[in-house]
Amino acid sequence: MTDEEKWQASLACDTACDGRFFYGVKTTGIFCRPSCRSKSPKRENVVFFDTAEEARKSGLRPCKRCRPDLLEFQPQKEAAEKIKAVCDHWYADHPRFKAELKQLGLSRNRVAQVFQAQYGKSLTEYWNELRISEAKQLLAETQDNVLQIALQSGFESLSTFYTQFRRVTGVSPMEYRESSAHGSDNR
Repeated sequence: MTDEEKWQASLACDTACDGRFFYGVKTTGIFCRPSCRSKSPKRENVVFFDTAEEARKSGLRPCKRCRPDLLEFQPQKEAAEKIKAVCDHWYADHPRFKAELKQLGLSRNRVAQVFQAQYGKSLTEYWNELRISEAKQLLAETQDNVLQIALQSGFESLSTFYTQFRRVTGVSPMEYRESSAHGSDNR
C-alpha cells in the first residue's frame, strides 16, 4: 500500500484498513487508526507507520478517540453491554434503574440509540420483556395477587401491567395464571 493510498484510506475513515497501518500527526503528537473520525490533518503533517509500536517509538501517543493502542475498541458495544447489564439487574426497581442509567454518562437519547443499534430492539421493549418474564414466573409459581406481582415485576401501574402483559403474551395475567395451572403453555 502506497502512502497516497494510505492517505486516501485515512481521509475516507476506511475501517477495512484498521490494523494494516497507523498514521501519526506531527503537529499534535497523536497517532490514529485509519478509521478515526477525528478531523483530518493536513497531508504535510502526516506520517504513516506499520505498527502502533513504531508510532509510539517515534514519540507519538495514541488518540483517545479511536484508541489505536487497543486490539479491539468498540465503545458503542461496551456502552450497550453496560446498559443491558443495568437493565438485567435493576429492571424491577424503576428509580434505581433510572439512576444507574444516568451514572453511565449518556443522554437518554444516546442510551436509546446505542441499545437499539446493538440489540435490534428498543430499551423499553427489552425492559418490558424482562418485567413480563418475571411476572409470568410469579403468576405460575406463587399465589400472590396480580397487584403484588405487578409491583414485584417493576410495574408502577396496574393498568400498564395489564396492557404490557396482554401485548406480550396475548392474554390477561389471570388467564395466564389459569392456563399455567392447567398445564397449557402460553409462553
